[in-house]
Amino acid sequence: MVWFLFKAKARILTKHRIGQTFFCKPFITKGHNPPANGSFPFQTACRTVPAFPQSANKGHAMTAKPLAALAFAAALAACAPDKGAQNAASDGSAPAASGSIKLLNVSYDVARDLYKEYNPLFVKEYQAEHPGTEITVQQSHGGSSKQALAVANGLQADVVTMNQGSDIDLLVKKGLVKADWRKAFPNDASPFTSASVFLVRKGNPKQIKDWGDLAKDGVKLVIANPKTSGNGRYTYLGAYGYALKNNGGKHDQARAYLKKMLANVEVFESGGRSATTTFMQRKLGDVLVTFENEANLSAKQFGDGQYEIVYPAYTIRMDSSVAVVDSVAAKRGTREAAAEYLARLWQKPAQEIGAKLYLRPADPAVLAAHAAELPPLETFDPNAVFGPWDKIMAEHFADGGLFDQLAERDK
Repeated sequence: MVWFLFKAKARILTKHRIGQTFFCKPFITKGHNPPANGSFPFQTACRTVPAFPQSANKGHAMTAKPLAALAFAAALAACAPDKGAQNAASDGSAPAASGSIKLLNVSYDVARDLYKEYNPLFVKEYQAEHPGTEITVQQSHGGSSKQALAVANGLQADVVTMNQGSDIDLLVKKGLVKADWRKAFPNDASPFTSASVFLVRKGNPKQIKDWGDLAKDGVKLVIANPKTSGNGRYTYLGAYGYALKNNGGKHDQARAYLKKMLANVEVFESGGRSATTTFMQRKLGDVLVTFENEANLSAKQFGDGQYEIVYPAYTIRMDSSVAVVDSVAAKRGTREAAAEYLARLWQKPAQEIGAKLYLRPADPAVLAAHAAELPPLETFDPNAVFGPWDKIMAEHFADGGLFDQLAERDK
């Protein structure tokens, strides 16, 4: 369903070992396009990506203002460390090299921080339980659907950790992931959730309080591009869901609001992390719409008191979906280790890591213990409002779909 989204780009990995970081090489997919005129490439711990995509959507010119943002972006994009252990996999898979296993986790853009902290925990525990073996975990991050398509096109991921179930369903259709992947782990294979919130500048000068304010005259928005990013799709669907509720379920009125809101978007970025960099480092826009964990971490770690978070009264829930890429794991002999890597995300230490990073843990006790940082929210499930992801993707995000129609600027 998502072949139309993009031309595959290189995934550049960072390999982590205990106490040491190695910058790795591009993978097998096509390289990044050169930056658009006036933009600059910024270096992350994982890869070099253009700070502005060459294009966002038809009718949207990208603005660019060169700044030396290397240190900022590198800090934001720190990738995942690792080391661990595992023996030969079962279920007919080929045995891994004796005493040495490598896992590749292909993940969405703003999950870097979670796996940066989780991977060393997994490695330490797993190696303690499997003496004499060593495990290395590699990370690849980008827009969720771009990442899924890279795996579909041959990127050898052992596990995928996405922010949208349809991206994993694409891999089911390609024969890479089992059809019942949601039943392989608790909570429909979602160890954490998040929600769309607003990051505004200190003092909230535009007085942003809810979704409706994003359509006001004079408000400039920065969001991830819904054509390439799950983060962007949740922003679009969150705004649509709010408008439906606010207008008695009337789609015409909801779409009129959406058209005004999308007209206020100053930059459609390629992914959630690049949208954060554009808003915070380039100082573009009045409001960044992004996931709760990304907004909190960015404001806390890099905001220096210059940003505030606004929680909408009613917003969309994001399920962080995970799955073993069975065909790859079987071939590489990593199925057992890959399944264990994901299963431990539900254990309390990993749940605590997620909560500390402002992800909402599946464990109710851990969530309750972090109520001060993760306040109660009224959220909705996009599938309950808009139907299954296949339907959502076809109606809203296919070329010429509703998003394209509403986002087209009036001439």
